[in-house]
Amino acid sequence: MKTLIIVIHPNINDSIVNKRWVSELDKYPDLFTVHSLYQHYPDGIIDVEKEQRLIEQHGSIILQFPLYWFNCPPLLKKWLDEVLTYGWAYGSTSGYKLKGRKFALAVSAGIKQEDFTRDGRYRYSLEEILIPFEMTAKYVGAHYLPFYSVYGTEIGISQQELESNAKGYIDYLNSFS
Repeated sequence: MKTLIIVIHPNINDSIVNKRWVSELDKYPDLFTVHSLYQHYPDGIIDVEKEQRLIEQHGSIILQFPLYWFNCPPLLKKWLDEVLTYGWAYGSTSGYKLKGRKFALAVSAGIKQEDFTRDGRYRYSLEEILIPFEMTAKYVGAHYLPFYSVYGTEIGISQQELESNAKGYIDYLNSFS
């Protein structure tokens, strides 16, 4: 089954990294379905049944987003709250449509990687900041995989680094298909 890449970026056209990741993903339509939440739901009103059907038609699920205030963009939180419903994503006797599916994150962070260390500016790793996503995956029975990331996007990334990172993203995705 194809991998569903859910892109959550409110300004994808102004993005450097996420836009480049999407253009690289678009080269492999037989492997990946790219689904941009902000393009599909500019008004923020999510078609829950449509989203659930889309998930059911795919194997692995990747949430791709820039880190916003040490969290995800607001539409992703709303999507999680509305789409991962009782009786579909979890429940005492039914649900678990995500059970056993591979679930991962692709995250772009504006600050340098060394700032995300115990001795760094923010004292917490990106892995620690993303724990709520890991817990969500575990709660719905999905198999959470290590995330893919790029750091330092606010301070600039060279074209060579950007190209290497975009190709690395595809390699990362192919490593668990």
